[in-house]
Amino acid sequence: MIEITKRRMMITMKKKLFFLTILLCAAAFVSGCGSPDGKETLTVLNYGKYFDPEALEMFEEETGIKVEYEEYESPEEMYTKYKAGSIDYDLLCTSDYMIQKLIQEGEVLEMNHDNISSYQNLDPKIIDASASFDPDHTYTLPFFYGTVGILYNTDEVDAKETDTWNVLWDSKYDGKIIMENSVRDCFLVPLKQLGYSLNSTDKNELEEALQMLLEQKPMIYAYFVDETGDEMAAGNASLAVVYSGEAAYAQSLADNLAYSVPKEGSNLWIDSWFIPKTCKNQENAEKFLDFLCREDIAKMNFDYVFYATPNMAVYENLDEETKNDTTIFPDQSVIDNCEVYVSLDEEGTDLYNQLWKKLKSD
Repeated sequence: MIEITKRRMMITMKKKLFFLTILLCAAAFVSGCGSPDGKETLTVLNYGKYFDPEALEMFEEETGIKVEYEEYESPEEMYTKYKAGSIDYDLLCTSDYMIQKLIQEGEVLEMNHDNISSYQNLDPKIIDASASFDPDHTYTLPFFYGTVGILYNTDEVDAKETDTWNVLWDSKYDGKIIMENSVRDCFLVPLKQLGYSLNSTDKNELEEALQMLLEQKPMIYAYFVDETGDEMAAGNASLAVVYSGEAAYAQSLADNLAYSVPKEGSNLWIDSWFIPKTCKNQENAEKFLDFLCREDIAKMNFDYVFYATPNMAVYENLDEETKNDTTIFPDQSVIDNCEVYVSLDEEGTDLYNQLWKKLKSD
């Protein structure tokens, strides 16, 4: 318990400092300063709170390559930023279904794994699971994986109640529920509760799911993503739909929080890196990927993010308590009961977006 508690205390302080780092980087980028000393640069776009800032500093010191680092909140936001074309990104990290969409659109370059010697540290099982969106393993490199489930306050919610998504419609938690501010992650909850696939594009099924979300909406405290862990730790809500790593982070802040993946099933997600066609220097991008697969760097990022790492060199050297923490590393039975998101066609995407706008505006 000592090892995992110490690590969780460290990441809390790091994440508070990272926001200032991003603000400073963004200010320099927007002002057009770029790299005034003439150094090579690498423009990276990643989820929020998804990379240890100290590791970025180490990469710059070791390689002399200046990293212009930006963040986003949801895959849909990432897609909009990338497709706007105002910035030539060299490297991106996002979720499985969005990578599949970009591959289908011809926006992704093939990755040369021969230039990434530490690629051998990655778990073949996770690489194989990536075949759902990268069939020949030519475009992506897994970064983290995990589940979507319910984070709950054990002082207010009985663990047995969280065995089903239905608890999120229980009136006794009125005003104490946080839902994901992400269209796919929000809709998966009623879809799975209704017994449907989280990849459903059936209009009737999605309309039924929307009705459930509209009925639930008056009970919602907020729709959040990155803020969820802090809000739950502060006791501002009783239940929250979260990514497993966010749940682990929240548990590092408060002892009265627990995590459950309901019996109806959920999402198994794999967030991966890819090189977009806007990349100006693929060699530098692959240097960065090789760097982050290195055991010491992958360990730093695992300690910071607290999501399941596919890096076996890291996993094999973890203490037994961490290895057995099912919030971070889900049991195989849980994984087997989950689905991976697939990319939606244009009609399906439009339908989800229409329903999402209706939910958020009504």
